[in-house]
Amino acid sequence: MSPTAVSNQSIERAILVLRSQKVLLDAELAALYGVTTKRLNEQVKRNLERFPEDFMFRLTTAEFKSVNRSQIATGSQRHRDPRFLPYAFTEHGAIMAANVLASPRAIEMSVHVVRAFVRLREMISGNKELAKRLDELEAQIGRKLSTHDQAIAGILDAIRRLMSPPESKRRPIGFITPEEK
Repeated sequence: MSPTAVSNQSIERAILVLRSQKVLLDAELAALYGVTTKRLNEQVKRNLERFPEDFMFRLTTAEFKSVNRSQIATGSQRHRDPRFLPYAFTEHGAIMAANVLASPRAIEMSVHVVRAFVRLREMISGNKELAKRLDELEAQIGRKLSTHDQAIAGILDAIRRLMSPPESKRRPIGFITPEEK
């Protein structure tokens, strides 16, 4: 896969949210950087001091199973040895992985990876603003609906009163015999 063939959208689709962090799994990152997953993980193990927990972490079995079921569309994890759970790299970990690989392709692709992470961050912040405005709109509609509900209840009450007119206390027209009184 040539670097130009990789779009930012394909990288964005590969980014997952695990443990409240946006991450790329090792197989996805290795494919982007043009190396095997084994080579990427070897370089990471040789340079573990460069990868603190906020840069990289290993998935738990439960996380791996849920990711396999729901989020991996490419199937890159399908044939993985189940004894070795994948690593998840945060944005900083992905950049550091490019640095430890030190290949021209990895360095070039790291720019695309960073752009994809930044774009997702911008989309999320935009969604927060949209969610806030939606909440305000719901509150306005709720207030209007409560006044409309009261008005509709008043109209229905008036219609019910009109449907059953009160009994008339007027004297009937015509001749009334003393026995009818």
